[in-house]
Amino acid sequence: MKPDYISVPDWELLLKKYPNKKELLDKLTNYPPQYLIGNVEFLGQTINVDKRVLIPRFETELLVDKTIKYAKELFNKKINIIDLGTGSGCIAIALKNNLDANVTALDISRDALDLAKENAILNNTKITFINKSMTDDLQNNYDIIISNPPYIPYDGFVEEKVKKTEPNIALFADNNGLYFYEEILNKHLSYLNSPGLIAFEIGDNQKELLEELVSKLNLKYSFENDLQGLPRYLFIFK
Repeated sequence: MKPDYISVPDWELLLKKYPNKKELLDKLTNYPPQYLIGNVEFLGQTINVDKRVLIPRFETELLVDKTIKYAKELFNKKINIIDLGTGSGCIAIALKNNLDANVTALDISRDALDLAKENAILNNTKITFINKSMTDDLQNNYDIIISNPPYIPYDGFVEEKVKKTEPNIALFADNNGLYFYEEILNKHLSYLNSPGLIAFEIGDNQKELLEELVSKLNLKYSFENDLQGLPRYLFIFK
């Protein structure tokens, strides 16, 4: 019997890969269906996923969709973009395939970058990959800095299956989950061109804390909601 949280198309894909239903249901108790399928669709791109990377969520698709719209409003030239904490490469690949841009993707995890590079090839995208922390100094200036950083507090709620299977380095952050936002804004604003855009995915309970931080920057900013009406995005304009 199909679990309620799995769509019919995904269930059919899983059954092709694991025709023994009992074996499949046993595997689903320990692994996300996306890892068992081996890929997800992300804004029209096929992104391979496994335990090396966080599974792309619908919220991140909307982050990219909103960023593409802002980019088309702000720029009428070829732009330079950096994706901080690229993971599977889904953000960088979708931006490259939808904008006239040079795209750089950075991640501290070599394993994640290996998979991101495979995904770039799979989707016929030319991206510059860098293996370093998003808190390290950047080497170039950019028109857009985008990030879906780790933002869950260490004592925050995470489903047990997610905690056990997806890379914790991509989930959790210090200082109530705000550590990487603070680091990026403190260290990388000087690398943002004017006009320029910083695009963040944020936790749905972090708006007030982040507003305290960004209100001191003397820059225009906008918090935006996801499809459930929850504040999940922060855009900062320079």
